[in-house]
Amino acid sequence: MDLVKYVQEQYVEKNDVPDFKAGDTITVYYKIKEGNKERIQFFRGVVLQRRGSGATETFTIRKISGNVGVERIFPINMPTLDKIEINKRGKVRRARIFYQRGRTGKAARIKEGRR
Repeated sequence: MDLVKYVQEQYVEKNDVPDFKAGDTITVYYKIKEGNKERIQFFRGVVLQRRGSGATETFTIRKISGNVGVERIFPINMPTLDKIEINKRGKVRRARIFYQRGRTGKAARIKEGRR
């Protein structure tokens, strides 16, 4: 076995995350440290993609905030990640739905899937 994979499997802490994929609407709760205070902030949006594997896996979320699209990339094993909540399951045919970036309003809707 590769030495890097061995170290990642043995020593990198793995967060317990639910099973989600592109098209799902999720809420990510993560800790923010301001000075000596710590608080939890959430980011709710549609998952555009999941990429990577193991300790380096990441996922991209997109939300609309004041008519501006905001995307954020979260590592799965981020230590400040508190929890991930699945709000809605989406039915899409692709693993990476970057075509959503060009859509607004009703055109940006995603059908709800049964999983």
